[in-house]
Amino acid sequence: MSFIVSNCSMKPVIEHHGVPFLEKKQINLILNKSNKNDIKNILGNPLTRSKFDNDVWIYIERKQTQSSLKNLGRMEILKNDVLVLEINDYGILKKKNFYNKNDMEDIEFVQNKTSDQFRKTSFIYEFMSSMRLKMNDPLGTRSKKRSEEINQR
Repeated sequence: MSFIVSNCSMKPVIEHHGVPFLEKKQINLILNKSNKNDIKNILGNPLTRSKFDNDVWIYIERKQTQSSLKNLGRMEILKNDVLVLEINDYGILKKKNFYNKNDMEDIEFVQNKTSDQFRKTSFIYEFMSSMRLKMNDPLGTRSKKRSEEINQR
């Protein structure tokens, strides 16, 4: 019994994902001075890259642990940082946005809903309906039966 108890740790297990100490490291990146090589030396390769007008590189740091027993051991987020870097065509850092867990909780989402663009009278609705009928009945046997039923009446 003492062997089992002595091997149990009371410290919580923390799972870490992404760049450690992202908040401290991002301070070393200077707008209009740091280039792609500087960024890679400080932070490593980005988690995500996208190409719009400029290159956008995204770095994250996430720490989570299992919550207390009252929450049935669900994962609890301790740290959730995101760094978004925008790099121009010359490889120079043009824009830097850092978001932490609190910033993300303040983001408001629009509650508007998009309207239904496909009305029953629209050309697209008619076209898609006819395509669906053709896919469900490729030989046209159902439509032949319907036309025969209508002619018999």
